[in-house]
Amino acid sequence: MSTFAAAVGRGKDGWTASELDLGGLADIEEIVDAMRDVEPDADVTLLFVESDDQYLAVLRLDEGEDLRVFGSDSAFAEESRIGAVLLGEIEAPALEIDELTDGGDDDTDKPAVDPDADPVGDAELLNDLGISAHRLLALCGLEGMLPADVTAEICQRIGCGDEMEELREA
Repeated sequence: MSTFAAAVGRGKDGWTASELDLGGLADIEEIVDAMRDVEPDADVTLLFVESDDQYLAVLRLDEGEDLRVFGSDSAFAEESRIGAVLLGEIEAPALEIDELTDGGDDDTDKPAVDPDADPVGDAELLNDLGISAHRLLALCGLEGMLPADVTAEICQRIGCGDEMEELREA
């Protein structure tokens, strides 16, 4: 499985981005330690893990302590060691993709949603950054939307799009 992992930390001077190699990390605690190292004084650190143009995991660390995790599809934990490390401890499922069609916009031209996706974890982890749970699930469920596209849109909205783009180009 090909995996891209990048963390962004918001400190006093704005966002700092760093690509992380998760291959040698044995457990979630080691991943959290790597997140802390990106910006030690960060009030919020986000880790975006994209796997095989199919799965996305978003981890959030507040003040270096409070870890919250979201995965675009529970199958990631079953199909990869990294997925199992990131999503293996999640017990509470995210909102169902079906719930995207209930409520939300009154827009009749809703994009096609992948009915096989089974998002897990805390879909509300980006609410205070301007990405609602509904929006996150919609982005992850859009047919044809790659994890890199979801990451790019999230980063653009929260103000670290340029930093993430520079990482990808490096």
